[in-house]
Amino acid sequence: MKCGLKSASGGYQHQLMDKKALITASGGRGKYRIAAEARRIGDDILVSVWGGTKPHIGSVAAAVPRRSHKDPKQMSATSSVLNFSGHKDDIVSKLFSERIAARLGSSCIATAGIHIDNATGDTIAAILRNCETACARILRMLEKKR
Repeated sequence: MKCGLKSASGGYQHQLMDKKALITASGGRGKYRIAAEARRIGDDILVSVWGGTKPHIGSVAAAVPRRSHKDPKQMSATSSVLNFSGHKDDIVSKLFSERIAARLGSSCIATAGIHIDNATGDTIAAILRNCETACARILRMLEKKR
């Protein structure tokens, strides 16, 4: 499905949405599986990450690329985060938005919502490893579609 903004001459100037542009990836299996979708919106990137037994939106992070303060030859990112009350999904939304912004040089917004009842430290570590895997896969696919 494509849609765009119609110009005064009746033609479409800019394609805003293309279903083929949606990129999906995951990390892990079972109730610890993390799913992610990404799409380019112009030069920017929008990512959604979810998983666990009660997927939701618990955090939103917006990141912009910048030169690293430690090494100006390297790219990094600065992010702002909005966390919904009682949620701790900011670790995941920051991970995705900052890595994608720094690596691709694009602004990136990431939403995240992962819930597992009675999660232990080991459970959280497994979920974060699966997030790392999903993020790496999304990045590889976004790089291929440049």
